[in-house]
Parts: sequence; structure tokens; C-alpha cells
Amino acid sequence: MATTRTAQTTWQGSLQEGSGSVELQSSGVGTFDVSWPSRAESANGKTSPEELIAAAHSSCFSMALSAALSKAGTPPTTLETSAEVELTPGTGITGIKLTVVGTVEGISEEKFVEAATGAKEGCPVSQALAGTTITLDASLKS
Repeated sequence: MATTRTAQTTWQGSLQEGSGSVELQSSGVGTFDVSWPSRAESANGKTSPEELIAAAHSSCFSMALSAALSKAGTPPTTLETSAEVELTPGTGITGIKLTVVGTVEGISEEKFVEAATGAKEGCPVSQALAGTTITLDASLKS
């Protein structure tokens, strides 16, 4: 069954001087301020489309990897995933770096990296962002 999630942004003013807010409507968990300076320079307590993409990508990837590891009989104890989305003003999003450190019993580093690579390729958010270079650094917690 398909699901749809909704967010709404209200923007006021020009790109450089204006600002807006993003409301996560489906979940109702909050409204977050956005502005161009917070996007292209320093966050200053505001979010950006790239940070929201990073949140979506890191959580989707973690779910995909958890599912793959569980299906293989080695469910994870913990997956710590970060996503770094790089914006180059005037060019756009120029890359995404996924980093995952897993605590998984009964799996080799090689098999973990293999599962993480498959999750990167199969994650619906990765697929939606296929026009961007996505790199992966995967390791087991020592």
C-alpha cells in the first residue's frame, strides 16, 4: 500500500533577504525555520533542504540496511548513520556521503560492507537522488 507524506513551506521575501518555515504536516512533529544564509553559510539555528535530505537519507538507508542484515540472519544491535549533503551555491547539490558504523554480531567486515553497499543502492531515497554522486563509508564498531 502506498503512503504519502506532506510538508509545506511558507516563504516571504527575496531569496537573499527572505526567510520561511517548513512544517512537517504528516507527522505534526514541528515547524522549522529556513533562510538562504542558513543554507549557504552557517545554520544559525535554522534548517535547510540539504539537512532535511540528509535526515531522510540517513534514516532510509539505516532502515534498508537493518532489513538486509535481518534477512541474512544477522540483525544489527545498532547502526549509527550520518549523511552529509554538500551544496555548492550556483551549482546545486554536488554530493552525498553516507557513513555507517554498525554493531552486528556474527558478521564479517566484508559482509557488512557488502550489505551496506546493497542498502545504499536499494534505499528508496538513494534511488530518488540517483542524479547525485553518493559515496559510502561502512565499518563495524570495534
